Amino acid sequence: MIARVADHCFWLGRYLERVDCTARVLHVTLHLSLDAELGPRQCWLPVVIVSGEREAFFTKHGEAAAGDGELVQSYMTWDETNYVSLVRSIAAARDNARSIREVVSLEVWETLNELYLWSQSSAACEEYTSNRYAFYRTIRRAIELCRGLLQSTMLHDDPLDFLLLGLLLERAGHSARIVDVHHHALSKGETRLEVVETGVWLSILRSCSGKEPFMKRHQGRVTGPAVAAFLILEPLFPRSVRHAVAEAHTRLLSIRPAGANDLPGERSLARLGALDAWLASQTPETILPIHDLATYVVSETGGICEEIGRELLGFGAPCAEGDPKPQASNEYGGSSAA
Repeated sequence: MIARVADHCFWLGRYLERVDCTARVLHVTLHLSLDAELGPRQCWLPVVIVSGEREAFFTKHGEAAAGDGELVQSYMTWDETNYVSLVRSIAAARDNARSIREVVSLEVWETLNELYLWSQSSAACEEYTSNRYAFYRTIRRAIELCRGLLQSTMLHDDPLDFLLLGLLLERAGHSARIVDVHHHALSKGETRLEVVETGVWLSILRSCSGKEPFMKRHQGRVTGPAVAAFLILEPLFPRSVRHAVAEAHTRLLSIRPAGANDLPGERSLARLGALDAWLASQTPETILPIHDLATYVVSETGGICEEIGRELLGFGAPCAEGDPKPQASNEYGGSSAA
């Protein structure tokens, strides 16, 4: 498998997950802004931070604009200068898929291309204006369909391994970010009412489709430490950090088996394996402070992406955080764990 194809597969997976994560966060935050007794800034600033676009947003719109829900949603949905906006990420995913049409199945290509064409149409703008919830739901369902088709219509060989490797690393970084940012916002926020905190943690679970699995595990009171531990350490929940890292490690082992000293990727595999083992050693009782753990996960997933770019994709460091510059094989850049 040539590096160019592997590169496009890796980034296709990352952009698919990025679109889904952004739509999830916007959808859930819109609900939260209406239902919870939180100020606009407490609701919408985390959206900008989770995306890794805080500095760029402040530079363009000013710090005070972080409390303007409509402006934040517009920036995260339509802004072509924002490398993690929905329209930009959908276009990037389509561009990568088009570059490897000989690898991606017809069903996946058609679904992604239809989403792209819809996102560029007046119908999407009308739905965004008239029914914001339906707009985000349409995007999420298209991406979920795409992910299902990837595993049900593609050969389970190296291209799919690279694709899922990128998707899972993106997911791990995003889950860590959202737990950290919201946890930090609550600990620093002015509102300390228990019912409000419960509502915020429930919104975090919903943004990761984790409410029902969490309730099955805990069957009781929703608390910040319990939710954070679930989203970071639960090995059986597919959107948890631990599960995503473990599955990414499995995919990388399929691409580059352990002990194959004649193959590139030794440092990437060692680093991802170390992160996997470290997460497996953590428990809800002995877990590090959430901020420290989440920061470490974000840093490591970004570093692992850099190692994969250097060792396996052959294009320097393709995912340095916040780097908007194009790279050799993939004209779309972006933050490593946005």
